[in-house]
Amino acid sequence: MPQCKVIAIVNQKGGVGKTTTTLNLGAGLVGQGKRVLLVDADPQGDLTTALGWREPERLPATLSTLMEKVIQEVPLQEKEGILHHEEGMDLIPANLELSGMELTLVSVMNRENVLRECLRQVKDGYDYVLIDGMPSLGMLTINSLAAADSVMIPVQAHYLPAKAMTQLIRTVNKVKRGINPRLSIEGVLVTLVDVRTNLAKETVKVLREGYGDMLKIYQTEVPIAVSAAEATTEGKSIFSYNKDSTVAAAYGSLTKEVLKDGERQRHQTHTAIER
Repeated sequence: MPQCKVIAIVNQKGGVGKTTTTLNLGAGLVGQGKRVLLVDADPQGDLTTALGWREPERLPATLSTLMEKVIQEVPLQEKEGILHHEEGMDLIPANLELSGMELTLVSVMNRENVLRECLRQVKDGYDYVLIDGMPSLGMLTINSLAAADSVMIPVQAHYLPAKAMTQLIRTVNKVKRGINPRLSIEGVLVTLVDVRTNLAKETVKVLREGYGDMLKIYQTEVPIAVSAAEATTEGKSIFSYNKDSTVAAAYGSLTKEVLKDGERQRHQTHTAIER
């Protein structure tokens, strides 16, 4: 069985397309024959509602439930708390109970690794786990980084993102040094690009020139489009809602980039082991 890869999709700034990217990259990977688990690690539960579960507070088990069991050292049951979406992705949902977990973690021993242990018990059988992180750098985000193999950073093309990028990269490096030495930055995804404006073009140019030597900046740029928001209101991915849209084309391209990077990394790991 191929090793499961865990990607945390994070940015402490809200409104940059984290949830849209998690959902549509997940659907894109399923479309390429991959087994995918999505994890809603945001108490707002946007990923959960975007996939069609409109009343997450009524769900019998969520990410908070599973993390509490890990804290209490109670083994998770097979498929416990995991929902199945009609497009082929599985989901560990979230609701406002998760906001209480942020406080609970403060006093828990080995608090940074609760989500990692949770995923260790459930990720068998998946090729990819995608974590939709919350817009902060609190304990839930630290848990997401500790549980991940790599980080994808969506960055909105409507503003100069240098300050927030620098802060997030600093946090990733701290987690890498102190908690999760295998953590790497998967790449930076430019989102909500309005190709009609010079500001968007200039922002993308500055981002690529300023960070391109240090980080992978995906060639894919996700355009701003009403169809992306419409798809989530229908509980669907953009591929199911409007497969011919520019957003669908963009996320299809991103999926191919992610798969290509994954194959290259696996090859490098295999070569290193052989040596």
